[in-house]
Amino acid sequence: MSGLDAGFFLVEDDNTPLHVASVIVFEGPPPSYGDLVRKIVSKLPQVPRYRQRVRALPLHLGRPVWTDDPHFQILYHVRHTAVPAPGTEEQLRNLAGRVLAQRLDRSKPLWEIWLVEGLEGGRWALIGKVHHCMVDGVAGMDLMTVIFDLSPETLEIETASWEPEPEPSELALVLDGVRQNLAGPVRGLTALPGLVGSLRDGRQVRDFAGGLTRSVARFVRPSASSLNGPIGPHRRWHWVQGDLDEIKTIRRAVGGTVNDIVLAAVTRGFRDLLDGRGELTPGAVVRTAVPVSLRTSDEKGELTNRVAPVFVNLPCGEEDPLLRLHLIRKQMDDLKRSHQEVGSTTLTRLTDAAVAPALLTLATRTPMRLHNPVVQTITTNVPGPQFPLYVLGRKALELHPYVPITGGMRVATAIFSYLGRLNFGITGDFDAMPDLEVLAKGIHAGFDELAGKAEQARQRRAR
Repeated sequence: MSGLDAGFFLVEDDNTPLHVASVIVFEGPPPSYGDLVRKIVSKLPQVPRYRQRVRALPLHLGRPVWTDDPHFQILYHVRHTAVPAPGTEEQLRNLAGRVLAQRLDRSKPLWEIWLVEGLEGGRWALIGKVHHCMVDGVAGMDLMTVIFDLSPETLEIETASWEPEPEPSELALVLDGVRQNLAGPVRGLTALPGLVGSLRDGRQVRDFAGGLTRSVARFVRPSASSLNGPIGPHRRWHWVQGDLDEIKTIRRAVGGTVNDIVLAAVTRGFRDLLDGRGELTPGAVVRTAVPVSLRTSDEKGELTNRVAPVFVNLPCGEEDPLLRLHLIRKQMDDLKRSHQEVGSTTLTRLTDAAVAPALLTLATRTPMRLHNPVVQTITTNVPGPQFPLYVLGRKALELHPYVPITGGMRVATAIFSYLGRLNFGITGDFDAMPDLEVLAKGIHAGFDELAGKAEQARQRRAR
């Protein structure tokens, strides 16, 4: 495991299950459970990690390692359930919220797929869970293109035999862990000059230093503290959708990137949330981590985490939606121009250079146990396929993402685009976020108000 992957594995506890997930709704009729099982078995040779489990070393003398599961049983990982027909969207969300709140069994390969029948209109769904130590959002999308088909044509399913590789002994794992402890810091530290060298000239170095100063200044601004605090084992989960063409129309009319507009809509959601709690002030901000993919084209398809965060203040206290968008765009442009991802990449490399997993465990778990008053939420936006995906000839109609919450952050938002739609999956702590639906409706209202401003701008240009 890389240092980042190991961190995701080691920090998990009963109150912080750390899997990423999705709920995919398909056109009907649903396939049989047996057909789905055979379909997934036929795909497993392309994703060997799905037959591997995590082995932790004694006393954390080395990082956890992946080994073939000698007792792998596909029927344990592919499960079958239903909602009372005709099942509504709310019933599916409630079922998914309960499934997604449960930790994955750490003695098995860290994934599950649930077949859900009974949805209205003859539709059905898959709930997929994969531990964050296996994939990040981008790698997860690469897996999706393996598990799913690109056409409705159903081919004859062939299942190849599989034999697990012999498990290494405890002694072999410990010796390998000691070797990695000695070699890891050297590899990590020797990579740092190359990262610093990505700032090619003095101007870029000055831009980076100035951007770092401005980033630190953003951290000292007071933020909405009610979104931080202890979290329990249960989750609320909601979703909302936006039209990608409409967002592109907004971008052409008022400027900014698609991601800037997405963050502006999320800002409106938090504005409504704080207003409903009586906590909205003119200067209120919600500080969000925005994961940035560090994955290169050469690393496409690798099952590992290659992400690092940058941080943005969402200006919830600002009443004007266009000014909110401008303030977000200004921060995002500054982060890009000043190459702040280099700092995040450096921290990731230093994680890989951790002297011992025991120290890595302490370094990852301690901040998660402490009250975090600095960062309130995570907003992660992953581009998905704009072409249809199929399973056993049935077209996927909607894909709703799920992102875990941790580190004292009681709410997080994942965004995934598919077939011209932006799908927002909003995760909240069950007890601390009873008003999660207010946030979801506010995000939708954020797009509506920006679309209205874009239409006004179009009419002004026409006149």
